[in-house]
Amino acid sequence: MNDNNGNLKRNLKNRHIQMIALGGAIGTGLFYGSKETISSAGPSVVLVYLLCGFVIYLILRAMGEMAVDRPVSGSFSQYAYDNLGEYAGFLSGWSYWSTYIFVSMAELSAIGSYMKFWFPTFPAWATALVFMLLITSINLVNVKLYGEFEFWFAIIKVVTIILFIVMGVVFIVFGLGAKQGLDVGVHNLWSHGGFAPNGIQGIMLCIVGVLFSFGGSELIGITAGEAEEPEKSIPKAISKVVYRILTYYILAILVILMIFPWDQVGAKSGFDGSPFVQIFRYVHISYAAGIINFVVIAAAASVYNSSLFSNSRMLHGLAVQGNAPKIFLSTGKSGTPVASILLSSGVTLVVVIISYLSPEKVFGYMMNITTISIVINWFMILITQIAFRKKRTHEQLKNLKYKMPFYPLSNYFVLAFLTVCIVIMFTSKGYRLAVLVAPAWLLALSIFYGIKYKLKKKV
Repeated sequence: MNDNNGNLKRNLKNRHIQMIALGGAIGTGLFYGSKETISSAGPSVVLVYLLCGFVIYLILRAMGEMAVDRPVSGSFSQYAYDNLGEYAGFLSGWSYWSTYIFVSMAELSAIGSYMKFWFPTFPAWATALVFMLLITSINLVNVKLYGEFEFWFAIIKVVTIILFIVMGVVFIVFGLGAKQGLDVGVHNLWSHGGFAPNGIQGIMLCIVGVLFSFGGSELIGITAGEAEEPEKSIPKAISKVVYRILTYYILAILVILMIFPWDQVGAKSGFDGSPFVQIFRYVHISYAAGIINFVVIAAAASVYNSSLFSNSRMLHGLAVQGNAPKIFLSTGKSGTPVASILLSSGVTLVVVIISYLSPEKVFGYMMNITTISIVINWFMILITQIAFRKKRTHEQLKNLKYKMPFYPLSNYFVLAFLTVCIVIMFTSKGYRLAVLVAPAWLLALSIFYGIKYKLKKKV
């Protein structure tokens, strides 16, 4: 096996890998944004989560097949480089790096906004700067410390969700809702305008938001270069992470929908509009909004932590390919790619400046580019895996340890599904800008590649 890791060390254990992927996929959307998907599709949002969960599972299986066969730094960018050529490796790697730079900026911006819940006069940019410096320091020490912090960040979110589900079930089973004047029960799933009250249009509009709530689960592939026994840990992580995410999301949403009619979920604004806050308050837990605020900050910090990890490893992998300056090959004594971490963190300083100038609009600016970039990355994973298969002999394919199920039909199904999502985004006012940005984004990356290629020929 050719690791090609450039001195990165395999110190990530299976529990780290599972929680890294779990933490990356469970963000603020469930705690604060689930009311938006519920208001769009009603109770049928549960089916949307199942469908999108299946799509993400296939994307992870496509990536997992390549990662188990060759667990290297750079993950799917390196696989694109190996199977589709230098340009594909450049495009895939820098697109992914840029995506999670914007995710990092968005999460830092979110942390600054959420801290105002307790410290309304403290500037958002200062909070963003403190968290950036803290998490960067953690990533610089060693990958095991990063894994431990991400493990505990994820535990906070998971414990909150489990506690919420248990309290909700008790609330329903023991009739506590009825005592407080709530019409609680399974009938709420169909008695308020039907299971899909807004029809197929509501379901279609909901798909994009739900699909992107799973974004970050592909971090499993980034960990392959530093995982202990990747041929065992990667398949375990993929299967466990997908069903855990689906379980947490679906059970939590079912509890919400059985306690409140779908059109009453998140009736208020801010944290008071969070379904979690609503239910915590009904079971007489004081400071419910404060508790959720803490969890959401932990969730945002977790995503920033994961984004910095994935970006530094992707940049290191690009340097291995020759698609990034050689300085990013360097690692510290502990095996962390110091230069890659410092650049990936330093670029996010831009959000500190933007937060100072326009704190209310930062999140929207960042997410428009992020949204379409994630789709591009998923496209690249599936296309690369098709090329990966075509380059293998019959004997090599027979010996693959972790195979993509239903290949190649599964690839074409997911590619078609992602294409439909792009069409939905284009017809939706909230997402249209993201689709329009895509050609310009790809053109910009192609121009940078052309410049790099010309400079390389001159040397």
